[in-house]
Amino acid sequence: MNTALALSLLIFFIIGVPIAVAIGLASIIGIEVQGRLPMLIVAQRMFTGLDSYPLMAIPLFILAGNLMSAGGISHRLVELAKSIVGGIQGGLAASCVLTCMLFASVSGSSVATTFAIGAILIPAMVRQGYPAPLAASVQASSAELGVLIPPSIPLILYGVSTETSIGQLFLAGIGPGFLVAGALMALVLILCRIKGIGKMDGIDRPRLLPSFIAALPAMLVPVVILGGIYSGIFTPTEASAMAVVCAVVVGMLFYKELKFRDLPGILKQTMLATSAIMLIISAAALFSFLIARSGLPNEVAAWFKDMFESRIAFLLAVNILLLMVGMFIETSAAILVLAPILTPIAIAYGVDPVHFGLIIVVNLALGMITPPLGVNLFAACTVARLPVERIIPQLLWFVLTVFAALMVVTYVPAISLWPMQMIMGIGP
Repeated sequence: MNTALALSLLIFFIIGVPIAVAIGLASIIGIEVQGRLPMLIVAQRMFTGLDSYPLMAIPLFILAGNLMSAGGISHRLVELAKSIVGGIQGGLAASCVLTCMLFASVSGSSVATTFAIGAILIPAMVRQGYPAPLAASVQASSAELGVLIPPSIPLILYGVSTETSIGQLFLAGIGPGFLVAGALMALVLILCRIKGIGKMDGIDRPRLLPSFIAALPAMLVPVVILGGIYSGIFTPTEASAMAVVCAVVVGMLFYKELKFRDLPGILKQTMLATSAIMLIISAAALFSFLIARSGLPNEVAAWFKDMFESRIAFLLAVNILLLMVGMFIETSAAILVLAPILTPIAIAYGVDPVHFGLIIVVNLALGMITPPLGVNLFAACTVARLPVERIIPQLLWFVLTVFAALMVVTYVPAISLWPMQMIMGIGP
Protein backbone atom coordinates (compact mmCIF):
# COMPACT_ATOMS: atom_id res chain seq x y z
CA MET A 1 0.00 0.00 0.00
CA ASN A 2 2.87 2.39 0.78
CA THR A 3 4.13 2.16 -2.81
CA ALA A 4 0.67 2.80 -4.24
CA LEU A 5 0.16 5.80 -1.94
CA ALA A 6 3.54 7.36 -2.73
CA LEU A 7 3.48 6.77 -6.49
CA SER A 8 -0.08 7.94 -7.02
CA LEU A 9 0.46 11.03 -4.87
CA LEU A 10 3.65 11.89 -6.80
CA ILE A 11 1.93 11.43 -10.16
CA PHE A 12 -1.02 13.61 -9.13
CA PHE A 13 1.34 16.37 -7.97
CA ILE A 14 3.33 16.23 -11.22
CA ILE A 15 0.27 16.52 -13.46
CA GLY A 16 -1.09 19.44 -11.44
CA VAL A 17 -4.06 17.91 -9.60
CA PRO A 18 -5.18 20.23 -6.74
CA ILE A 19 -3.49 19.35 -3.44
CA ALA A 20 -6.60 18.19 -1.54
CA VAL A 21 -7.88 16.13 -4.47
CA ALA A 22 -4.45 14.57 -5.02
CA ILE A 23 -4.14 13.45 -1.40
CA GLY A 24 -7.71 12.13 -1.32
CA LEU A 25 -7.40 10.19 -4.59
CA ALA A 26 -4.05 8.74 -3.55
CA SER A 27 -5.64 7.53 -0.32
CA ILE A 28 -8.54 5.90 -2.20
CA ILE A 29 -6.08 4.15 -4.53
CA GLY A 30 -4.15 2.90 -1.50
CA ILE A 31 -7.33 1.48 0.03
CA GLU A 32 -8.23 -0.23 -3.25
CA VAL A 33 -4.77 -1.76 -3.59
CA GLN A 34 -4.78 -3.07 -0.03
CA GLY A 35 -8.33 -4.38 -0.39
CA ARG A 36 -8.93 -4.92 3.34
CA LEU A 37 -10.63 -1.66 4.26
CA PRO A 38 -14.18 -0.59 3.34
CA MET A 39 -14.62 2.63 1.36
CA LEU A 40 -16.73 3.93 4.23
CA ILE A 41 -13.43 4.64 5.97
CA VAL A 42 -12.85 7.53 3.52
CA ALA A 43 -15.81 9.61 4.70
CA GLN A 44 -15.31 8.56 8.31
CA ARG A 45 -11.65 9.58 8.52
CA MET A 46 -12.11 12.78 6.54
CA PHE A 47 -14.87 13.86 8.91
CA THR A 48 -12.89 12.83 11.99
CA GLY A 49 -9.93 14.87 10.74
CA LEU A 50 -12.02 18.03 10.96
CA ASP A 51 -13.63 17.16 14.29
CA SER A 52 -11.06 19.08 16.32
CA TYR A 53 -11.69 22.08 18.56
CA PRO A 54 -8.32 23.82 17.87
CA LEU A 55 -9.08 23.83 14.12
CA MET A 56 -11.83 26.37 14.77
CA ALA A 57 -9.03 28.92 15.17
CA ILE A 58 -8.09 28.73 11.48
CA PRO A 59 -11.19 30.30 9.87
CA LEU A 60 -11.39 32.87 12.65
CA PHE A 61 -7.76 33.98 12.29
CA ILE A 62 -8.23 34.13 8.49
CA LEU A 63 -11.34 36.28 9.01
CA ALA A 64 -9.50 38.52 11.47
CA GLY A 65 -6.65 39.02 8.99
CA ASN A 66 -9.07 39.94 6.18
CA LEU A 67 -10.93 42.37 8.45
CA MET A 68 -7.65 44.00 9.44
CA SER A 69 -6.54 44.35 5.82
CA ALA A 70 -9.79 46.12 4.95
CA GLY A 71 -9.90 48.16 8.16
CA GLY A 72 -6.86 50.40 7.63
CA ILE A 73 -4.54 48.54 9.98
CA SER A 74 -1.93 47.74 7.32
CA HIS A 75 -1.57 51.42 6.36
CA ARG A 76 -1.02 52.50 9.99
CA LEU A 77 1.58 49.78 10.53
CA VAL A 78 3.43 50.87 7.37
CA GLU A 79 3.56 54.46 8.64
CA LEU A 80 4.79 53.30 12.04
CA ALA A 81 7.55 51.17 10.52
CA LYS A 82 8.65 54.02 8.23
CA SER A 83 8.83 56.37 11.20
CA ILE A 84 11.12 53.91 13.03
CA VAL A 85 13.59 52.84 10.33
CA GLY A 86 12.66 54.94 7.30
CA GLY A 87 15.22 57.69 7.85
CA ILE A 88 18.32 55.74 6.77
CA GLN A 89 19.54 54.57 3.39
CA GLY A 90 17.49 51.49 2.56
CA GLY A 91 15.03 52.42 5.28
CA LEU A 92 12.01 51.93 3.05
CA ALA A 93 12.99 48.32 2.34
CA ALA A 94 13.72 47.81 6.04
CA SER A 95 10.28 49.29 6.76
CA CYS A 96 8.78 46.57 4.56
CA VAL A 97 10.39 43.87 6.70
CA LEU A 98 9.36 45.54 9.96
CA THR A 99 5.79 46.14 8.76
CA CYS A 100 5.43 42.51 7.70
CA MET A 101 6.57 41.44 11.16
CA LEU A 102 4.03 43.75 12.80
CA PHE A 103 1.21 42.72 10.47
CA ALA A 104 2.09 39.04 10.95
CA SER A 105 1.37 39.45 14.64
CA VAL A 106 -2.26 40.23 13.84
CA SER A 107 -2.95 38.22 10.67
CA GLY A 108 -1.21 34.82 10.90
CA SER A 109 -1.08 34.47 7.10
CA SER A 110 1.87 35.11 4.81
CA VAL A 111 -0.23 35.52 1.67
CA ALA A 112 -2.49 38.05 3.39
CA THR A 113 0.63 39.91 4.51
CA THR A 114 1.99 39.93 0.95
CA PHE A 115 -1.13 41.51 -0.53
CA ALA A 116 -1.90 43.88 2.36
CA ILE A 117 1.61 45.30 2.75
CA GLY A 118 2.91 44.73 -0.77
CA ALA A 119 0.11 46.77 -2.33
CA ILE A 120 1.39 49.78 -0.34
CA LEU A 121 5.16 49.32 -0.18
CA ILE A 122 6.13 47.74 -3.51
CA PRO A 123 4.88 50.79 -5.50
CA ALA A 124 6.42 53.09 -2.87
CA MET A 125 9.83 51.42 -3.23
CA VAL A 126 9.65 51.57 -7.03
CA ARG A 127 8.83 55.31 -6.86
CA GLN A 128 11.92 55.80 -4.69
CA GLY A 129 14.16 54.23 -7.31
CA TYR A 130 14.26 50.61 -6.11
CA PRO A 131 14.38 48.09 -8.97
CA ALA A 132 10.98 46.40 -9.16
CA PRO A 133 12.48 42.88 -8.88
CA LEU A 134 14.28 43.88 -5.66
CA ALA A 135 11.13 45.44 -4.20
CA ALA A 136 9.14 42.29 -4.97
CA SER A 137 11.89 40.09 -3.47
CA VAL A 138 11.91 42.11 -0.25
CA GLN A 139 8.13 41.77 0.05
CA ALA A 140 7.98 38.06 -0.80
CA SER A 141 10.68 37.09 1.70
CA SER A 142 9.41 39.40 4.46
CA ALA A 143 5.85 38.09 4.20
CA GLU A 144 6.93 34.62 5.33
CA LEU A 145 7.12 36.13 8.82
CA GLY A 146 3.35 35.65 8.74
CA VAL A 147 3.81 31.94 9.47
CA LEU A 148 6.45 32.44 12.18
CA ILE A 149 5.24 35.32 14.34
CA PRO A 150 2.21 34.17 16.37
CA PRO A 151 -0.63 33.70 15.71
CA SER A 152 0.36 31.33 12.92
CA ILE A 153 -1.91 28.95 11.00
CA PRO A 154 0.92 26.46 10.16
CA LEU A 155 1.84 26.30 13.87
CA ILE A 156 -1.80 25.53 14.68
CA LEU A 157 -1.77 22.72 12.10
CA TYR A 158 1.46 21.31 13.52
CA GLY A 159 0.05 21.44 17.03
CA VAL A 160 -3.16 19.67 16.00
CA SER A 161 -1.42 16.96 13.94
CA THR A 162 1.20 16.15 16.61
CA GLU A 163 -0.83 16.95 19.77
CA THR A 164 1.66 19.65 20.76
CA SER A 165 0.58 22.68 22.81
CA ILE A 166 -0.39 25.49 20.44
CA GLY A 167 0.26 28.06 23.15
CA GLN A 168 3.84 26.81 23.54
CA LEU A 169 4.31 26.81 19.77
CA PHE A 170 3.13 30.41 19.57
CA LEU A 171 5.69 31.41 22.18
CA ALA A 172 8.41 29.44 20.41
CA GLY A 173 7.72 31.30 17.15
CA ILE A 174 8.78 34.65 18.61
CA GLY A 175 12.55 33.96 18.63
CA PRO A 176 12.82 32.56 15.07
CA GLY A 177 10.50 35.31 13.81
CA PHE A 178 12.71 38.05 15.22
CA LEU A 179 15.84 36.26 13.98
CA VAL A 180 14.56 36.02 10.39
CA ALA A 181 13.29 39.62 10.49
CA GLY A 182 16.64 40.90 11.79
CA ALA A 183 18.57 38.94 9.17
CA LEU A 184 16.38 40.28 6.35
CA MET A 185 16.65 43.87 7.60
CA ALA A 186 20.45 43.58 7.75
CA LEU A 187 20.48 42.16 4.21
CA VAL A 188 18.36 44.90 2.64
CA LEU A 189 20.41 47.64 4.33
CA ILE A 190 23.65 46.08 3.04
CA LEU A 191 22.25 45.60 -0.48
CA CYS A 192 21.04 49.21 -0.60
CA ARG A 193 24.49 50.43 0.46
CA ILE A 194 26.24 48.29 -2.15
CA LYS A 195 23.83 49.18 -4.97
CA GLY A 196 23.56 52.85 -4.00
CA ILE A 197 19.77 52.87 -3.81
CA GLY A 198 17.37 54.14 -1.18
CA LYS A 199 19.38 57.31 -0.44
CA MET A 200 16.24 59.45 -0.47
CA ASP A 201 14.14 57.20 1.77
CA GLY A 202 14.14 59.67 4.64
CA ILE A 203 12.51 62.52 2.73
CA ASP A 204 8.91 61.58 3.46
CA ARG A 205 9.60 59.87 6.77
CA PRO A 206 6.59 60.36 9.08
CA ARG A 207 7.10 61.56 12.65
CA LEU A 208 7.39 58.80 15.24
CA LEU A 209 4.95 60.00 17.91
CA PRO A 210 1.94 60.68 15.63
CA SER A 211 2.58 57.42 13.76
CA PHE A 212 2.79 55.49 17.03
CA ILE A 213 -0.44 57.02 18.34
CA ALA A 214 -2.24 56.26 15.06
CA ALA A 215 -1.00 52.65 15.09
CA LEU A 216 -1.67 52.10 18.80
CA PRO A 217 -5.15 50.54 18.35
CA ALA A 218 -3.70 48.13 15.76
CA MET A 219 -0.78 47.25 18.05
CA LEU A 220 -3.15 46.50 20.93
CA VAL A 221 -4.67 43.61 18.95
CA PRO A 222 -1.70 41.20 19.34
CA VAL A 223 -1.25 42.37 22.94
CA VAL A 224 -4.84 41.39 23.74
CA ILE A 225 -4.63 38.09 21.84
CA LEU A 226 -1.27 36.84 23.09
CA GLY A 227 -1.65 38.40 26.52
CA GLY A 228 -4.98 36.64 26.96
CA ILE A 229 -3.51 33.28 25.93
CA TYR A 230 -0.49 33.37 28.23
CA SER A 231 -2.33 34.87 31.17
CA GLY A 232 -4.81 31.98 30.99
CA ILE A 233 -7.83 34.17 30.22
CA PHE A 234 -8.63 32.24 27.04
CA THR A 235 -7.32 29.44 24.87
CA PRO A 236 -5.69 29.97 21.43
CA THR A 237 -9.00 28.98 19.81
CA GLU A 238 -10.93 31.49 21.91
CA ALA A 239 -8.21 34.02 21.10
CA SER A 240 -9.04 33.68 17.41
CA ALA A 241 -12.62 34.76 18.11
CA MET A 242 -11.28 37.66 20.18
CA ALA A 243 -9.08 38.63 17.22
CA VAL A 244 -12.19 38.97 15.05
CA VAL A 245 -13.87 41.17 17.66
CA CYS A 246 -10.77 43.36 17.95
CA ALA A 247 -10.47 43.66 14.17
CA VAL A 248 -14.09 44.82 13.87
CA VAL A 249 -13.76 47.29 16.75
CA VAL A 250 -10.49 48.79 15.47
CA GLY A 251 -11.56 48.90 11.82
CA MET A 252 -15.07 50.28 12.40
CA LEU A 253 -14.80 52.40 15.54
CA PHE A 254 -11.20 53.65 15.64
CA TYR A 255 -10.18 53.94 11.98
CA LYS A 256 -13.72 53.99 10.53
CA GLU A 257 -12.45 52.40 7.27
CA LEU A 258 -14.26 49.07 7.69
CA LYS A 259 -17.85 49.42 6.47
CA PHE A 260 -20.82 47.07 6.72
CA ARG A 261 -20.93 46.91 2.92
CA ASP A 262 -17.40 45.39 2.99
CA LEU A 263 -18.44 42.44 5.13
CA PRO A 264 -20.03 40.20 2.44
CA GLY A 265 -16.88 40.32 0.32
CA ILE A 266 -14.66 39.71 3.34
CA LEU A 267 -16.77 36.75 4.47
CA LYS A 268 -16.70 35.28 0.95
CA GLN A 269 -12.91 35.64 0.78
CA THR A 270 -12.60 34.00 4.19
CA MET A 271 -14.94 31.17 3.23
CA LEU A 272 -12.96 30.36 0.07
CA ALA A 273 -9.61 30.36 1.90
CA THR A 274 -11.00 28.28 4.78
CA SER A 275 -12.60 25.74 2.46
CA ALA A 276 -9.32 25.13 0.66
CA ILE A 277 -7.42 24.58 3.90
CA MET A 278 -10.10 22.38 5.46
CA LEU A 279 -10.28 20.15 2.38
CA ILE A 280 -6.54 19.63 2.63
CA ILE A 281 -6.80 18.88 6.35
CA SER A 282 -9.58 16.32 5.90
CA ALA A 283 -7.79 14.57 3.02
CA ALA A 284 -4.51 14.59 4.93
CA ALA A 285 -6.25 13.01 7.95
CA LEU A 286 -7.27 10.06 5.79
CA PHE A 287 -3.80 9.84 4.26
CA SER A 288 -2.11 9.97 7.69
CA PHE A 289 -4.40 7.21 8.99
CA LEU A 290 -3.41 4.93 6.11
CA ILE A 291 0.27 5.75 6.56
CA ALA A 292 0.10 4.95 10.29
CA ARG A 293 -1.83 1.74 9.64
CA SER A 294 0.75 0.59 7.09
CA GLY A 295 3.58 0.80 9.64
CA LEU A 296 5.55 3.31 7.56
CA PRO A 297 6.44 5.61 10.49
CA ASN A 298 8.19 2.72 12.27
CA GLU A 299 10.03 1.79 9.08
CA VAL A 300 11.11 5.40 8.53
CA ALA A 301 12.24 5.67 12.16
CA ALA A 302 14.30 2.51 11.85
CA TRP A 303 15.84 3.77 8.60
CA PHE A 304 16.80 7.09 10.18
CA LYS A 305 18.36 5.28 13.15
CA ASP A 306 20.44 3.15 10.80
CA MET A 307 21.48 6.03 8.56
CA PHE A 308 22.10 8.83 11.06
CA GLU A 309 23.69 8.12 14.41
CA SER A 310 23.76 11.69 15.73
CA ARG A 311 21.08 14.30 16.23
CA ILE A 312 23.11 16.78 14.16
CA ALA A 313 23.10 14.51 11.10
CA PHE A 314 19.39 13.71 11.57
CA LEU A 315 18.42 17.38 11.68
CA LEU A 316 20.51 18.13 8.61
CA ALA A 317 18.79 15.31 6.71
CA VAL A 318 15.37 16.55 7.83
CA ASN A 319 16.20 20.07 6.68
CA ILE A 320 17.22 18.85 3.24
CA LEU A 321 14.05 16.76 2.99
CA LEU A 322 11.77 19.61 4.08
CA LEU A 323 13.44 22.14 1.79
CA MET A 324 12.77 19.86 -1.17
CA VAL A 325 9.21 19.18 -0.01
CA GLY A 326 8.54 22.89 0.53
CA MET A 327 9.45 23.64 -3.07
CA PHE A 328 6.78 21.33 -4.46
CA ILE A 329 4.05 20.80 -1.84
CA GLU A 330 1.72 23.32 -0.22
CA THR A 331 2.66 24.13 3.38
CA SER A 332 -0.52 22.88 5.10
CA ALA A 333 -0.43 19.55 3.27
CA ALA A 334 3.27 19.07 3.99
CA ILE A 335 2.78 19.67 7.72
CA LEU A 336 -0.24 17.41 8.02
CA VAL A 337 1.40 14.54 6.13
CA LEU A 338 5.00 14.74 7.40
CA ALA A 339 4.74 16.11 10.95
CA PRO A 340 3.05 12.99 12.45
CA ILE A 341 5.78 10.82 10.87
CA LEU A 342 8.86 12.92 11.63
CA THR A 343 8.03 14.30 15.08
CA PRO A 344 8.17 10.95 16.98
CA ILE A 345 11.52 10.25 15.29
CA ALA A 346 12.81 13.68 16.33
CA ILE A 347 11.72 13.03 19.92
CA ALA A 348 13.64 9.73 19.84
CA TYR A 349 16.75 11.75 18.91
CA GLY A 350 16.16 14.03 21.89
CA VAL A 351 14.69 16.98 19.95
CA ASP A 352 11.98 18.93 21.77
CA PRO A 353 8.70 18.64 19.78
CA VAL A 354 8.07 22.38 20.12
CA HIS A 355 11.53 23.16 18.75
CA PHE A 356 11.02 20.63 15.97
CA GLY A 357 7.75 22.31 15.04
CA LEU A 358 9.60 25.56 14.43
CA ILE A 359 12.22 23.75 12.33
CA ILE A 360 9.44 22.37 10.14
CA VAL A 361 7.60 25.69 9.82
CA VAL A 362 10.74 27.75 9.06
CA ASN A 363 11.72 25.20 6.42
CA LEU A 364 8.33 25.30 4.77
CA ALA A 365 8.23 29.10 5.06
CA LEU A 366 11.37 29.12 2.93
CA GLY A 367 9.45 27.02 0.40
CA MET A 368 6.95 29.87 0.12
CA ILE A 369 9.52 32.00 -1.73
CA THR A 370 11.09 29.31 -3.91
CA PRO A 371 9.71 28.13 -7.24
CA PRO A 372 7.83 26.24 -8.51
CA LEU A 373 5.19 26.49 -5.73
CA GLY A 374 6.26 29.62 -3.83
CA VAL A 375 2.91 31.20 -2.96
CA ASN A 376 4.50 34.38 -1.56
CA LEU A 377 6.70 34.61 -4.63
CA PHE A 378 3.72 34.52 -6.99
CA ALA A 379 1.69 36.87 -4.80
CA ALA A 380 4.51 39.45 -4.78
CA CYS A 381 4.92 39.09 -8.55
CA THR A 382 1.19 39.68 -8.95
CA VAL A 383 1.35 42.88 -6.91
CA ALA A 384 4.52 44.08 -8.70
CA ARG A 385 3.19 42.94 -12.12
CA LEU A 386 6.40 41.09 -12.90
CA PRO A 387 7.06 37.62 -14.33
CA VAL A 388 8.63 35.25 -11.82
CA GLU A 389 11.85 34.85 -13.78
CA ARG A 390 12.58 38.58 -13.43
CA ILE A 391 12.97 38.47 -9.66
CA ILE A 392 14.83 35.15 -9.28
CA PRO A 393 18.37 36.72 -9.40
CA GLN A 394 17.48 39.23 -6.68
CA LEU A 395 15.59 36.63 -4.66
CA LEU A 396 18.64 34.37 -4.32
CA TRP A 397 20.19 36.62 -1.66
CA PHE A 398 17.02 36.48 0.43
CA VAL A 399 16.75 32.70 0.13
CA LEU A 400 20.36 32.29 1.31
CA THR A 401 19.74 34.66 4.24
CA VAL A 402 16.63 32.81 5.41
CA PHE A 403 18.48 29.50 4.98
CA ALA A 404 21.29 30.77 7.23
CA ALA A 405 18.68 31.77 9.84
CA LEU A 406 17.13 28.30 9.49
CA MET A 407 20.46 26.66 10.35
CA VAL A 408 20.72 28.82 13.47
CA VAL A 409 17.15 27.93 14.51
CA THR A 410 17.88 24.24 13.89
CA TYR A 411 21.06 23.95 15.92
CA VAL A 412 20.42 26.56 18.64
CA PRO A 413 17.20 25.33 20.32
CA ALA A 414 17.29 28.15 22.86
CA ILE A 415 16.17 30.61 20.16
CA SER A 416 12.84 28.78 19.99
CA LEU A 417 12.53 27.59 23.57
CA TRP A 418 13.67 30.53 25.69
CA PRO A 419 10.34 32.44 25.63
CA MET A 420 8.52 29.29 26.68
CA GLN A 421 11.02 28.66 29.45
CA MET A 422 10.89 32.25 30.74
CA ILE A 423 7.15 32.88 30.54
CA MET A 424 5.72 29.45 31.22
CA GLY A 425 8.55 27.98 33.27
CA ILE A 426 8.84 24.93 30.99
CA GLY A 427 12.07 23.22 30.06
CA PRO A 428 15.57 23.19 31.50
